[in-house]
Amino acid sequence: METINCAEACKNGCILGDKCPNLEYKEQASKFIEETSLDQMLAMADEAVRRKMMERASQPPKWVVPED
Repeated sequence: METINCAEACKNGCILGDKCPNLEYKEQASKFIEETSLDQMLAMADEAVRRKMMERASQPPKWVVPED
């Protein structure tokens, strides 16, 4: 089977149709969208952003020293 970069080739929709190797994920995503309210999705996204900010806050600053 030909390997393609789906992120680039399928921007306007899947070009492989039923031969797409990611059909399993499409079904999972569709089920998630059907069963999850927008408020729940926004809460999940907010929590992910909050966790990311906490990770960054707990790491020491990274210094970039120019080479002479």
